[in-house]
Amino acid sequence: MANGANQPARGAEAPSRKRPFTSWSKDFINHLAATSNVAAAARGAGIDTGAAYRAKRTNPEFNRQWRQALCEGYDLLEMELLQRLRAGAPVASDGKRATPTHDNAIAFRLLVAHRAEAARQRAVRDNQDSEAILLSINAKIEKMRQRRLAASGLPDTPEADEDE
Repeated sequence: MANGANQPARGAEAPSRKRPFTSWSKDFINHLAATSNVAAAARGAGIDTGAAYRAKRTNPEFNRQWRQALCEGYDLLEMELLQRLRAGAPVASDGKRATPTHDNAIAFRLLVAHRAEAARQRAVRDNQDSEAILLSINAKIEKMRQRRLAASGLPDTPEADEDE
């Protein structure tokens, strides 16, 4: 039964026990943001990829965090590629050219393949930011209104607002 259904995939470690979602989800998201690689993030969190994909399908908040982590990972990859283009290939401590940690061509293909999703995620993030700004402005206006009412001695009623 070397290739039985209960055996972990080649290269994957079998989890010692089933970990609850709350104990691995944050680790997974952090690894995903750092690597942009689901399998590597699952290994880093000590789970199998199936558990991560099941959680993504059934938990909308985790799905949102997953997409946000990938967007962050692509931003990091883009910054690393820009740094390589500006500074050249990394140099080892002995002064010789070091072996790159990844292939630039593959990295560019990955960025192009996920450009639309990253753009969508940035738009969602920016929209959330604008909503927070509007809420903050409305709260400040309400505080100003309350201070003005308190200073004028007028009651806080809709009729008082209409009289002004």
